[in-house]
Amino acid sequence: RVQLVESGGGSVQAGGSLTPSCAASGDTAKSIAWFRQAPGKEREGIAAIFSGVGSTYYADSVMGRFTISEDNAKRTVYLQMNSLKSEDNAMYYCAAAEWWPGVRWYLEREYENWGQGTQVTTVS
Repeated sequence: RVQLVESGGGSVQAGGSLTPSCAASGDTAKSIAWFRQAPGKEREGIAAIFSGVGSTYYADSVMGRFTISEDNAKRTVYLQMNSLKSEDNAMYYCAAAEWWPGVRWYLEREYENWGQGTQVTTVS
């Protein structure tokens, strides 16, 4: 199994930036994704990276504003979030799979390892 710990969430003004991180330990993950869940809404897959290859994928809702990246030496994945909006308010989770889900990267069922989440709040 892969153990995941998120950090780096917080409260930021609209238009600002945050970069939460996801530290992995245990078995090696082939892919890591970020999901988010706002109150009363379903969990949404927003970004994924194919570890070691560097291929990245984004949901339309964050394309051009968020960037997923990895530091293999630290076994850490980052989510650079710019131009934050009120609709970005959510609990953010990272998830890992020991395979590459391909076009199904945004589906929860493709990932068997999950972190506890970090809260992101945008204030006006």
